[in-house]
Amino acid sequence: MRPKIIFMPHANIQYSQLKPEKRQWVMQNCYDKLFEVIDNGSYKIAFEASGITIDAMAQVEPRICARLKRLVKEGKIEPVSSPYIHFMNANVPPEVCRHSLIHGLDTWEKHIGVRPKTGWNPECGWAGYIPQIYHECGIETLVMDADSFFLSFDEIRSATKLGFDVQGHSNKNHLFKIEEYIKDKNKFLKYITNASVAPNGLKMIFRSDCMANPLLWYLMGATEGMRAEPVSMGEIRDMFAAWKERIAQSGEFIMPYAEDAEYIGSSAYFYVKQFNQARFFEHEPQSVERFREILDAAAEDYDFAFPSEVTSDELIPNEYVENIEMGVAWHGGTAKAWANTEYSRIMDAVCRSVFDGITAVRAETGASKHLEAAMKALASAYVSDSRWPPAPTSPGRFNVRESLDDMYAANEHIRRAMEAGGISQKRSLYSPNLMQTQIKAIDDELMGMTYFGE
Repeated sequence: MRPKIIFMPHANIQYSQLKPEKRQWVMQNCYDKLFEVIDNGSYKIAFEASGITIDAMAQVEPRICARLKRLVKEGKIEPVSSPYIHFMNANVPPEVCRHSLIHGLDTWEKHIGVRPKTGWNPECGWAGYIPQIYHECGIETLVMDADSFFLSFDEIRSATKLGFDVQGHSNKNHLFKIEEYIKDKNKFLKYITNASVAPNGLKMIFRSDCMANPLLWYLMGATEGMRAEPVSMGEIRDMFAAWKERIAQSGEFIMPYAEDAEYIGSSAYFYVKQFNQARFFEHEPQSVERFREILDAAAEDYDFAFPSEVTSDELIPNEYVENIEMGVAWHGGTAKAWANTEYSRIMDAVCRSVFDGITAVRAETGASKHLEAAMKALASAYVSDSRWPPAPTSPGRFNVRESLDDMYAANEHIRRAMEAGGISQKRSLYSPNLMQTQIKAIDDELMGMTYFGE
């Protein structure tokens, strides 16, 4: 029997530095080009998108949304969901995470006609409550980050000399050291080549930068002084061959690409992430053809599979998932790095005050449409891409502007909830007027900053 292979591009239309006026361009030149590849070939993939990405596609590019819906119906794409808003789950109140995750599932069902059973955790930011929340919301399988999982083992951390630091972006280009250490150790390999199950019953599939990073560099065709020559298709074939041998010894599949869909058709965030260059979402049409080449190379020795197709057999019990450090993220980075940028430190305290206001008013008046709207606006204010990256780069001014506007909106919805509930005078619960001045204060501070690329 041939080994299986899972590809899962994931889409986030709220990307840092992706200007609102260029979001439709990304839908046309990235998402639609990806769907065209799948439509015209004998491939199948998983595709993840935040709820707001699906909503935006349905509103701005209904033809592309219809194509996605058809490919799902035809069994060529398996949908994967995440919170409606692309935020760092580990950095928001668990109730906000749960609320937005349900909103995202509702949106997939509304526009695509299915409610995904597989989930994605944005940036793989980790907190111990995440498996419980996803499972409670109806997600059966969660795509996980193998690198942060493996670095929870003292043996691997000691051997690789890799660690976590909230002041570091990532260890992305050094995570190959994990692969070098575990390549002949089935006790670790089995977690990448098999599905496992958390103590609460949530199934898990692990992705790793040891495969995704070479594929990304191949898509970009870049050297930028880091290599004498771009990553070649020969290197990609060698990688697939090496993992085929490892699967034969330890399991049944790999997930080599669980990375941004925006890299298929554009440079997305590659140049700012790797080289601190103010280059964002440049047209990269060759990356579409390179992605097709990757799929064709994989098809020579692997069978394409969906997440649901590798989680139906016997699963490996995985209690070690509880040892993943709270506050880590993918790429060898940390969720806490997102929480420690100057933008987060300014905005998160205000967002928390708004959340506490929603909670206090709901306890007094009960649920209402106004408080529901306040929660949605608050979730949007927490979007991770208005908080990342740290100096010397930054989010776009417009990313931060959108979060500030969401805070104003959430505050106004709480005001209306208090009026509708007849408790406008109970300002000891929450003061919309005072909070308005608080938001204005951070608005002035944040908009007074200079942003990367300006």
